[in-house]
Amino acid sequence: MNPETLRSDLERLAANHRWTWSPPTRELLDALPGSDLHTHPATVVSRLGEAQVESLASDADFASRVMAETDLIQDSVTPTIAYCSPEFGLTALLPQYAGGLGVLAGDHLKSASDLGTPLAGVGLFYREGVFRQEIRHGRQVERYDVIDPEGVGATDTEVVVGIPFPGREVRARVWQIVVGRLPLLLLDTKIADNSEEDRKITDRLYAGSRHHRLEQEMVLGVGGARALSAMGWDIELHHLNEGHAGFIVLDLLDRICGDVGLESARETVREGLVFTTHTPVPAGIDRFDSDVVLPYLEPWARSWDVPVESLWELGQDPDDTHVFNMAALCLRSARIANGVSELHGEVSRKLFAGVGIGDDIVHVTNGVHARTWTGAHTQALFDATLGDGWAEGHGEAWERVSQIDDDQLVESRRRSSLVLAGLIKERTGDVIDPDALIVGFARRFAPYKRATLLLRRPDLLGDILADDNRPVHFVFAGKAHPSDETGKGLVADLIEAKSSDQANGRLSFIPDYDMDVALAMVQGADVWLNNPIRPREASGTSGEKAVLNGCLNCSVLDGWWAEMYDGQNGWEIPQSAAADADIRDQEEATTMLEAIAEIVNEYHGSRPVFHGRIRHAWTTLGPRVTSARMIRDYEDRIYRRP
Repeated sequence: MNPETLRSDLERLAANHRWTWSPPTRELLDALPGSDLHTHPATVVSRLGEAQVESLASDADFASRVMAETDLIQDSVTPTIAYCSPEFGLTALLPQYAGGLGVLAGDHLKSASDLGTPLAGVGLFYREGVFRQEIRHGRQVERYDVIDPEGVGATDTEVVVGIPFPGREVRARVWQIVVGRLPLLLLDTKIADNSEEDRKITDRLYAGSRHHRLEQEMVLGVGGARALSAMGWDIELHHLNEGHAGFIVLDLLDRICGDVGLESARETVREGLVFTTHTPVPAGIDRFDSDVVLPYLEPWARSWDVPVESLWELGQDPDDTHVFNMAALCLRSARIANGVSELHGEVSRKLFAGVGIGDDIVHVTNGVHARTWTGAHTQALFDATLGDGWAEGHGEAWERVSQIDDDQLVESRRRSSLVLAGLIKERTGDVIDPDALIVGFARRFAPYKRATLLLRRPDLLGDILADDNRPVHFVFAGKAHPSDETGKGLVADLIEAKSSDQANGRLSFIPDYDMDVALAMVQGADVWLNNPIRPREASGTSGEKAVLNGCLNCSVLDGWWAEMYDGQNGWEIPQSAAADADIRDQEEATTMLEAIAEIVNEYHGSRPVFHGRIRHAWTTLGPRVTSARMIRDYEDRIYRRP
């Protein structure tokens, strides 16, 4: 192959984030000189010298494999649906996500690409992304790294859009990242046209003041709509992933308001807008006081010659007339809205009853991208035994799980656990007993997720950790928001607990939780722990990732688990009936540790029964937890619904 052609093909493969879930592409990029786990393939390719490229081009087998993989990414789709989200989690090497919302958005794009759904993603490019977590003197501290767009596979579309702000216009460059067959547009205000302050609007994800958050959401919503238009795409449907992009309504109204009036324009816009809510509690909704948001609404009101109060009413909070509620804006502007699990749909209908359309909220249960979140050893086992269709959630493929014998299961689980053990040794120095039952817990350290619940019963926990005949190792990971001192306190409590004599060397905390840590944990753990305050977990997809890897859930019946648990595919943590929070937590800590003690007995005393439970979980849950199933549900219930 011509070296110039090979370099061009490698650049395309590295810039297309299909490599995050395509093993053949990943293997090719991993084989490049200078490739490592911490460097984006786009950067690796850019550093290749002429002699290195010539050497690779002379390898006929390598060149033919590159050509074959490049051919697979030629079939791009022209989007008619826009999926708007403040964060997208595609890979740990592109830190444009903070947690489950972003990882879900990334999985949504990946499965839409797999299925050929004509969709484009729209978000922001954060020049410093989300913070890196370090542990110093037992406490979380934050570090931000500067991100070069081109170094992570982004290309400049040469599109720049303007967004009306009070007394000025903010400009945003539009970067494009390719995700399989789909485009992802990311807006960036760090350009010379803007003032120094305006260049910082898209600096960090979920950081800064309420005013900073509002300006980010103006760029995401209004700028996102204008970016889509500038790309020349005929977008028929805008899907808002949470309320952060709600200001897209302003630009969509602006296109027709002058001709038909505000009320008629609202009806037209509503037909092309759908909204997914992810929060089960009022505190999770973006709200802005009137003195913050009104100046940003006034330019639109003047342009349309309507009172600013008419725009205020679009998002007026049903319980506080002095607050602008982004979820209310989206609900009043969308033709259909959905929660992200069956239980969350019920909770959302009650939560948003005051908006006036709560009864119309349906649900689509979240799923996870199977190829992204299944460890390599388990993927190989599934490909060989289940055949085509398991990653797409096809039930007939998952019915072949019975053909996986105990030897294959044990070998796959052992190799997956070694991946996690290696990461723990590298990051913390801790060593895992190869015979131990590994219990994993990894998520944002928001207080309602109760990361330290098991510490409330040190007597029961101590008995479990002290048993050398039936060893158990608890592995934790997670970050607290930089301004969440309570969450940071939970991190500190775990760090202190792991160093205690009672821990017996069997409690680990992995710092700097990201997608790579998450994958190692869900594939290496035997049991996945989830103990939120019910019903505050809208969906909770980490447990779905665990399912795919043969890791069994032990969870409060919340989110997705509430509708998929059947009594045999994992374990329930019974909910306390106590109204007092301290009593509730004490009782649920007790029942959780009692459940873990039961699991220990089964794991160490009846391993064939434990293996049978894994097969049952795969059979009953495998077809249901994939984002391929989720995308099909969105197409049937949301996108195509009249």
